[in-house]
Amino acid sequence: MSLADQVLAVNDDLPIRTDKPVHSGKVRSVYWLTEEDSKRLIKEKGYDVAPDAPLAIMVISDRISAFDCIWHAEGGLQGVPGKGAALNAISNHWFKLFKDNGLADSHILDIPHPFVWIVQKAKPIMIEAICRQYITGSMWRAYDKGEREFCGIQLPENLQKDKALPELLMTPSTKGILKGIPGVPEADDVNITRQNIEDNFAAFNFSKAEDIALYEKLLREGFVVISDALAQVDQIFVDTKFEFGYVHDAAGNEKLIYMDEVGTPDSSRIWDEKEYEAGNIVENSKEGFRQFLLNHFPDPDILLNKERMDEREALARENALPLDALQAISKTYIGLAEKITDEKITLSENPKQEIIDVLARDYGLID
Repeated sequence: MSLADQVLAVNDDLPIRTDKPVHSGKVRSVYWLTEEDSKRLIKEKGYDVAPDAPLAIMVISDRISAFDCIWHAEGGLQGVPGKGAALNAISNHWFKLFKDNGLADSHILDIPHPFVWIVQKAKPIMIEAICRQYITGSMWRAYDKGEREFCGIQLPENLQKDKALPELLMTPSTKGILKGIPGVPEADDVNITRQNIEDNFAAFNFSKAEDIALYEKLLREGFVVISDALAQVDQIFVDTKFEFGYVHDAAGNEKLIYMDEVGTPDSSRIWDEKEYEAGNIVENSKEGFRQFLLNHFPDPDILLNKERMDEREALARENALPLDALQAISKTYIGLAEKITDEKITLSENPKQEIIDVLARDYGLID
């Protein structure tokens, strides 16, 4: 069996029963179940959701996205071996820890297979909730150029690159293009202030103004829970992105929940603590792959400059990366997942068939 066979690169062609188009993101594909199947599963499995809540099957892939492009390697390798299973295992571990610590629920109702989540439809908060414990990346680049205000927060003088910030900072940005909000550019992923959110909470999809404080509380608590757990396996939680949304439980109460993935090497920066103490930054996250790409291509501006998106997409499409570049990420992701969960990640021989089998046998969702 070749390595390419063990990678789930295409995840939007499964024969899961749906009457809507399959929505395929950079890494996950979402299959909305029929109304009939949603109602049946809620009843059969006893999920704590409204009896008519729309459910979806979310299938992760092993694709690797960086700088808004999907990358591939030599030998027909269209993804990173073990990446999908590692990401899901890490997220599942943190969501369970959140529950154990009395934090909010997530949108995940069931995990039929290491690549698969059954989720409920949520009303998303249109904010990328970013939390930072160290100054690095885009924040450092802005600070180094002399900027001292970041998302409405005044930063002190004399901060050092890659060092801990005086306190945990919440630096939100927009999720998608939001129109008609005073002072907020109509572009995806632009930094916003707490004042922007307070002044226009409904435009960001908050049900009520008081929920702004709740989302901040859940962001801070979630960050601290993950940070403390990572410290126990000699890892530093540098920064991360959370997403939130609203759902209704079986009794009809609206609640704010965690959405998407949390604390993964795709959505966070994670550093090796022992190396950091020795003065080295060793990235146990996608940041290492981003750095590889910036060093690999002669003109890194293509990757950093949003005006050159066409060239960037061509670069990703036309260049098969060295095999060891993707194998290095595989090692990082699997190694981190095994450290965090204390369980082995095994590569599936035929992930697609396994998913079909379990969804047919235990959930009756395959036509």
